[in-house]
Amino acid sequence: MSSPRNDTITAIEGVRVGHASDLAGGTGVTVVLFDRPARGAVDMTGMATSTRQIDSLDMIHPGTAVHGLCLAGGSAFGLDAAAGVSRYLCEQGVGLDLVVARVPVVPTAVIFDLSFMDAAARPTPDMAYDACRLASSAPVEQGCVGAGTGATCGKLRGVVNGTKAGLGSSLVRGADGVLVGALVVANPFGDILDATGRIMAGARDNGLFLDMQEAISRGEVRERVGSPGNTTLCVLVTDAWLDKVTAMQVARMAGQGLSRHIVPFNTPFDGDMVFCFSMGEKPAHPLHLGVIAARAAGDALMNAVRRARAMGGIPASPDLVP
Repeated sequence: MSSPRNDTITAIEGVRVGHASDLAGGTGVTVVLFDRPARGAVDMTGMATSTRQIDSLDMIHPGTAVHGLCLAGGSAFGLDAAAGVSRYLCEQGVGLDLVVARVPVVPTAVIFDLSFMDAAARPTPDMAYDACRLASSAPVEQGCVGAGTGATCGKLRGVVNGTKAGLGSSLVRGADGVLVGALVVANPFGDILDATGRIMAGARDNGLFLDMQEAISRGEVRERVGSPGNTTLCVLVTDAWLDKVTAMQVARMAGQGLSRHIVPFNTPFDGDMVFCFSMGEKPAHPLHLGVIAARAAGDALMNAVRRARAMGGIPASPDLVP
């Protein structure tokens, strides 16, 4: 019996993904591990970001090797989970050789999910370590798992009046066999729309979607409710050759794929980030990669919404959209 086709980010050779989920607390962690060092960059368009070891992805940083990525809930508390990834990679002998020690490079970013279920729940280093042990090249489990466990959207009137979202992944095949995979943790302030502009998940009012763009256009802005507690994290991996500069270009173009579906996008209350990594040597123009990366990001976002389920008293898209 043939194995199912893999249309997620782990179809890229050398990429493994693992999750650990705290379903009782409503939070979790997702790790992306690279079997060989990856080159990459990050486009940080959000104003409310929370990160660790992102420096190596900066254009002026001399580092070019990334060994893994850690995405977690728990807001700033969740950054501690990265220690579990570093511990696992150290045990495997993976890291930057600095003569006296091998130091794993593990950029880390978090979402704010403290207002979802249990504000005391934390993604721990042990959870991240377990996610590393479980990481595989099998199709990525999607929905309310890992870093997407506590993800929600449409929070103009608070989480209680929003919609449950989650984590999604996708794969787009480009010209000459080039691949771009995406993984998205969808926790935006705004609504999430499908390709036709229909609201798939978002703020609710008496059981119906509120339409945040219209409400905000009429002047409904609540500073306290709209605190910096929202983020969409996107990870892209391609088997084409990219350096830091071209990886940044692709990441920026991919962000447009998210902006077509999240309304409003890049608000003052979001910590949006798009990571882009190269794991291959195939020749491909950055313009081509940027276009298909935008499609991959949008597809992964849609999967994050469609695979979500109701949790913590918050309904998901399948409960609300026929």
